[in-house]
Amino acid sequence: MSRIDARFAALKAEGRAALVTFITAGDPDPATSLKVLQGLPGAGADVIEIGMPFTDPMADGPAIQAAGLRALQGGQTMKKTLTLIRTFRRGDKTTPIVLMGYYNPIYVYGVEKFLKDARAAGVDGLIVVDLPPEEDDELCLPALAAGINFIRLATPTTDEKRAAAVFRNTSGFVYYVSVLGVTGSKVPDLKSVAANVRRLKGHTDLPIAVGFGVKSAEQARAIARVADGVVVGSALVTALAESLTKQGKATAKTPGMVHRVVADIARGVRSVKA
Repeated sequence: MSRIDARFAALKAEGRAALVTFITAGDPDPATSLKVLQGLPGAGADVIEIGMPFTDPMADGPAIQAAGLRALQGGQTMKKTLTLIRTFRRGDKTTPIVLMGYYNPIYVYGVEKFLKDARAAGVDGLIVVDLPPEEDDELCLPALAAGINFIRLATPTTDEKRAAAVFRNTSGFVYYVSVLGVTGSKVPDLKSVAANVRRLKGHTDLPIAVGFGVKSAEQARAIARVADGVVVGSALVTALAESLTKQGKATAKTPGMVHRVVADIARGVRSVKA
């Protein structure tokens, strides 16, 4: 059982949904990024997604695009991202870590080397948004063989026929994208979310976590009533950005601002019991 499997099983036994948080590795600098990461579990994060900075993040909205650019300008690399996770693991052996992003940085790094190094660093899962099921041989199947969960995205347009392909080699959990468009661009329609989560559960026994557009404890509470997890990303990245100087540099309040938003949303998630 992976850390992801164990965490969702424990939360199911507890009778509540997971809070899945997203930050971008190296934003705005490696030291601050580590402080933010290390404080997430204590603030209420159950699973942590870490964005791999990339120059062409086509599925990301302005906030996460800006975060990736700050990280890249600060010298963030894939090697440094794995070092970030390795350092985090020295103090936290149980919180699941999922790397999220695009295939190009992994391809450049080398798939075999990446999977070996990611596993050694303490990575539990991957979300690679631009690799469809038709390309499973490229990364999905090697990742599964290496003991790393491969997590798929499902959307409001994932119909019955497509769902079979999407879920075929998916493991860990399913990330349901609640709105069409880029991250942070719209507010999810809760009736639509509930209906689509119920529909998709007919195709998989995996937990379904809902993200894109979740910004408040109230929204998180509503989604926690119908899903197994709530994903929050742009709201955290925005809180971090608002703490920076005009030159985009971290301040003493940067980690705390992110952690306060996580704690507030965590209260919303944890207020819902099965």
